[in-house]
Amino acid sequence: MTVMWDWCVLVSSTFVAFNIVRLVDGGSRCAGRVEVLHDDQWGTVCDDEWDVRDAAVVCRELGCGDAVDALNKAHFGPGSGQIWMNEVDCSGSESTLKNCKSAGWGKHNCNHGEDAGVICSGHRKSRLTGGFHLCSGRVEVLNAKTWSTVCDADFDQQDAEVVCRELGCGLPVKVLRAAAFGRGEGQVWSEELQCRGNEFQISFCPTSLSHNCTHDSDVGLVCAGHTGARLANGSDSCSGRVELQYLNEWGTVCDVSWDMRAASVLCGQLKCGSAVAVLGSDWFGEGIGQIWADVFDCQGNETHLSKCPISSWSRTACSHKQDAGVICSGSSLAFHEGRVRLSGGMECEGELEVYFRQDWTRVLLDSWSESEASVVCRQLGCGSAISFSSSFTSSPEHRHMCVTGFNCTGSEAHLGNCSNAETVNCSSREQLSITCSGKFKSAHSSIRLVGSGGDCAGRLEVFHSGSWGTVCGDMWDIEDAQVVCRQLQCGVALRALVPAQFGPGTGPIWLNEVECDGNETSLWNCRFQLCGEDECGHKEDVGVICSEFKEIRLTEGCEGNLEVFYNGTWGNVCLNGMDGETVSLICQELNCGRSGSESWAKARVESAPNWLDDLKCRRHDSILWHCPSSPWRQNNCDKDNEVAWITCSEDENDRVLRSHLKCSSSPHHRQCSKHLPLRLRGGNGICSGRLEVYRNAEWGSVCDGLWDIMDAQVVCRQLGCGPALSADGSAVFGAGEGPIWLNRVKCRGNEIHLWDCPHSLKNHTDCSHSQDTGVTCAGQMILLDF
Repeated sequence: MTVMWDWCVLVSSTFVAFNIVRLVDGGSRCAGRVEVLHDDQWGTVCDDEWDVRDAAVVCRELGCGDAVDALNKAHFGPGSGQIWMNEVDCSGSESTLKNCKSAGWGKHNCNHGEDAGVICSGHRKSRLTGGFHLCSGRVEVLNAKTWSTVCDADFDQQDAEVVCRELGCGLPVKVLRAAAFGRGEGQVWSEELQCRGNEFQISFCPTSLSHNCTHDSDVGLVCAGHTGARLANGSDSCSGRVELQYLNEWGTVCDVSWDMRAASVLCGQLKCGSAVAVLGSDWFGEGIGQIWADVFDCQGNETHLSKCPISSWSRTACSHKQDAGVICSGSSLAFHEGRVRLSGGMECEGELEVYFRQDWTRVLLDSWSESEASVVCRQLGCGSAISFSSSFTSSPEHRHMCVTGFNCTGSEAHLGNCSNAETVNCSSREQLSITCSGKFKSAHSSIRLVGSGGDCAGRLEVFHSGSWGTVCGDMWDIEDAQVVCRQLQCGVALRALVPAQFGPGTGPIWLNEVECDGNETSLWNCRFQLCGEDECGHKEDVGVICSEFKEIRLTEGCEGNLEVFYNGTWGNVCLNGMDGETVSLICQELNCGRSGSESWAKARVESAPNWLDDLKCRRHDSILWHCPSSPWRQNNCDKDNEVAWITCSEDENDRVLRSHLKCSSSPHHRQCSKHLPLRLRGGNGICSGRLEVYRNAEWGSVCDGLWDIMDAQVVCRQLGCGPALSADGSAVFGAGEGPIWLNRVKCRGNEIHLWDCPHSLKNHTDCSHSQDTGVTCAGQMILLDF
């Protein structure tokens, strides 16, 4: 006897015979429009007499559990082709739909508007809720018509890859535990996902019995968001305007948030080699639609943009006139006249070479001005020009021909648009080296404000010739401060401070006699003199306070009226909407414990503004300024009895810690560090030593993997100890004891707290105390009081 197999499908590495049914257009293999195979052709099923017993047979045949719903009237959309079955009448016990009674193959009086559908209990779909964008939040699973949260013990990286893929959100960035996006409602899902990571949807993942969890263990997930990248409007696929796809929508990227490292990763991702130029919109035209506000903090060696840390850059509105463009080495434009590169130095500093008449050629210093330097720095995506000087190269390939005669206005997008260039014999004439501001990925990070504990007030420091230095107070005024605040995206200038009101700096004094009109976009566009310490002393270092400088305090130490410093004034916070999560974060920011209570109070100062209302923090917010609230000064509260009074609760560990750190009641006292506290041990005083952090009621050290001066800079700023002098590894200040809490810290140098930097936070047993990192800072603590 010969058996004819109508159809078979591979499921979990085994063949299932006579599987002639499938569900389509329902989001998974366990939900959708019912289709059956007959005469080697798929067709639909008419909904006449279609009920849950018929649906149960379909779900059983597909291995999708029980039937949740039997749907009619083309709920999952009309099919096409044949309608194979009608008036299906199953008892519910059949093993396959073809064993049920029906009108016969192809016999019907139906149309595709009557196609039947099924949802089985094995149909699962996921969503993310409560996050800071659509591709982040608490993981929830729809199962049998009910949304349930997922236990963090049941969720791993492979599960995260499938959820991000199912939602069209790219690759997973981080799995967050302990209800990081808030506690969910309803049920905690009773199953554990066991995805391999390559499934298209979680419905295809096996499951097992879950742990017994509460909503305190709801898992959260952050996905990269973007699922596609391309270069548009170029001469080929390896050049063009940068466009990224988020949630199936394509948009452009602002050139302020884009640099050569990110461009190199994109070129590699597109199999186009490495990046040779970052360009503005006048190269590849203006895009349309969204302008994505993500900054990709790439090292340049990542294989995909999704593997770069991402931060949100949204305080300055870009237009499509600032759309970023890229030329990769795999493009025909890579050999375009006017290409530039810097060699022999850092990414945005070095000896200038231009691609001229089919060869790389050096540039003569005597043909150069600030206008040409501005064009080169802009073309390289390196911000603005800081300086240019003579180069002392002696390499054989640069001994003969040089290029000269560029004539730029300074507004050109690339050097190829400047006229009159020609080649000449180099002989003994001086050649050119350039320093651009963009060593730290954006023009605004070539200046900084330090000494206040925030990034929008403090002593002004500028980066030049490889080191940070200060600015002399001669001729310093509010117009100069206005440009600094604009460049740092810190609002408007409130005060231009001299002399040294944020403490004297150390090292070089780079600028003097700064003269800005006040409307410049960068301090480097103002008139100034480069100077040395012989012209000024650090007692004349200038400072700035911008309107976006913000701080918080409780008026009586660890209890009292909650007050916020903003726009140059201390004001109130209203109690409306405030909950325990918000109070907990406030107390932690002020090193006053991890919990507290809130109550009504009267404003301490009757004339003070009500700055904030409806302030409500979420579990994943790390500082108060990340928490949602009403806009500044928009409130619905009465100063007489509706402002917030906070009483923080300290346990013994908190009290010991505060005593050890000698924290004052002022929130400006930088030794009262925020979030997880820091300290330096084993050095000379409180501003040098082995770095230790306080976590889980225990001090531990930091492993020196990736540790450098940028990380040390953040530590010194957080501790109020001035600029960093050195970043030390290999237990220079002696080996610590206990856990090693941090490793692979990667700061850019301008973060306010160490916890704002990418890092690995756990007990790093793969490191030893012989690798404990240390820091040496320049100064002592500075106390601000407004």
